[in-house]
Amino acid sequence: MTFGFAPSAASRKTPPPPSTAPSPLVPVPSLPAEPTGSPPRVVGAQEWAAANVPLLGNPREVVTGLYERHRPAAGTVVVGVLDPDERLRASASFTRRPGESDGWVFRNTLLAQLRRVIPHDLRRRTPVRTAVLLHCREGESRWTVEDGAWMWGLRDACTLHGLRCGAYVTLTDAGWQVLGEGRGGRHPQLGSRTTLFAPRTDKVSPLPGQLGPLPEQRANRAARFGAGTELPGQRPGRVESLTERAAGLLSRPIDASREPWPRTAVR
Repeated sequence: MTFGFAPSAASRKTPPPPSTAPSPLVPVPSLPAEPTGSPPRVVGAQEWAAANVPLLGNPREVVTGLYERHRPAAGTVVVGVLDPDERLRASASFTRRPGESDGWVFRNTLLAQLRRVIPHDLRRRTPVRTAVLLHCREGESRWTVEDGAWMWGLRDACTLHGLRCGAYVTLTDAGWQVLGEGRGGRHPQLGSRTTLFAPRTDKVSPLPGQLGPLPEQRANRAARFGAGTELPGQRPGRVESLTERAAGLLSRPIDASREPWPRTAVR
């Protein structure tokens, strides 16, 4: 038989009153944004050359078209979408933020630009349009780690937007270079003023389908052959046609007095 005794009041211990002193702060370790052992999002030069990227039929025309449309400076990236016949369908240019060299960030930036300028082709079984990238930067035209990150971003963005991954072109002070193909040229280059179309001058003869020579061109021809001399293609007593008359009126200033048009009798 066991007996239990209740503890006496003297043996009871009352808890100490709470202390008013501040407790020391315990530092909480911060978690990394990404695991340190993640593989780099970069495409190597040899891997890009062996990726069977669609070749451009006329790379100089494509590069010149993108350059003429956006006039990029150093640090500018231009992404363009080409039709199956290599006509430029849509394009966008933006400035790269300094300090970024991750293909994941580049992929998100390119995908946002593509969604802004052209709808996706994810419903097609095979991609039809091709996306190309023009990276304007200083330095040499050969492959760098930053170029490998842009290649990774371009390839992944094209997959998510239903496009074919096209050529990657660098534009420097020395000219342009298609990486992985070995093709390049000196023009255009950073800061160049090369234009794809020939400037219009008075000495250029009119093309078929235009409204004939301008009044300035006729004046130059008259001064060349002399006054009172029959010009080539001009017959005695020949009356100016309506096409030539329309060309003269269209090239005349707005504030000049207009001559009445010849009227035809309507029965």
